Amino acid sequence: MKKNSNLLFLFIALLFLSACSSKLSSGMTLYTVRDDMKKDPKGVLKTVADIGYKNIEATDYSNRKFYGMTPVEFKTYLQSLGLNPLSTHQGGATYDNIDNTIADVKAAGFKYLVIPVPPMGHFKYDAATKTLGMDPDLDFVVNFLNTVGKKCDAAGLKLLYHNHDFEFKKDANGIVPIEYFMAKCDPKLVNFQMDLYWVTKAGADPIAYFEKYPGRFKIWHVKDMDAQGRFAPVGNGTINFAKILAKRKESGMKYYIVEQDATFDGLKPLEAIKISYEGLKKFGFQ
Repeated sequence: MKKNSNLLFLFIALLFLSACSSKLSSGMTLYTVRDDMKKDPKGVLKTVADIGYKNIEATDYSNRKFYGMTPVEFKTYLQSLGLNPLSTHQGGATYDNIDNTIADVKAAGFKYLVIPVPPMGHFKYDAATKTLGMDPDLDFVVNFLNTVGKKCDAAGLKLLYHNHDFEFKKDANGIVPIEYFMAKCDPKLVNFQMDLYWVTKAGADPIAYFEKYPGRFKIWHVKDMDAQGRFAPVGNGTINFAKILAKRKESGMKYYIVEQDATFDGLKPLEAIKISYEGLKKFGFQ
């Protein structure tokens, strides 16, 4: 009888742990509040924590510091607020600086290093049309990601690539870059952060990509799109997040990050992240 009781207790404990592991914690990227962070980084982080966010994505890294703080200082301050350093965008990563970057990302306590655009000059921006793009040398990006992914893996980090809209459109050679990256990047070393706004903006279907490449999208960027096609707080736009979230397991998503690249009509970034935090509840993220 005692043995059976122990087995029953173990079974209940496993069910409890499984339920806990499936629960998602709210995350946000500091890119949304980048201008505020320049003025008062510690005060803004306190506000973020007070709103209720738990996971943080950093986007400012220069002179081997995050928002003017050493990696250890940044990690310590986040933890004092109950915030978790989850991921960091490293748009300036190169072959020359990647070893130091990885060391600092690790020291700051992050789990994921994210390459947010094609690296080392391969990202293109047309100021006249305000459109984003990249050159057609997809193999350079693949080789960079696989190389950096191997270094990250050795350091106990995970590497992700973050998309915009152009990766989901055929390039000058008739190739859809994101599909090329999926095929050529080692899934043990390189996975993806899917930005749901940009996928939608490109006219692509996130769920179709989950089905075609299951398990590859470890973090989502969650931001809405208004009727004019602009960035909007979660719940104040047209994207059907509930439908997308229903495919979470198929996608491989472990975390989600609220983002809003720009705000409009007088809305302040700090106000936008408050609205998004409440909006998440409409779709079952929290």
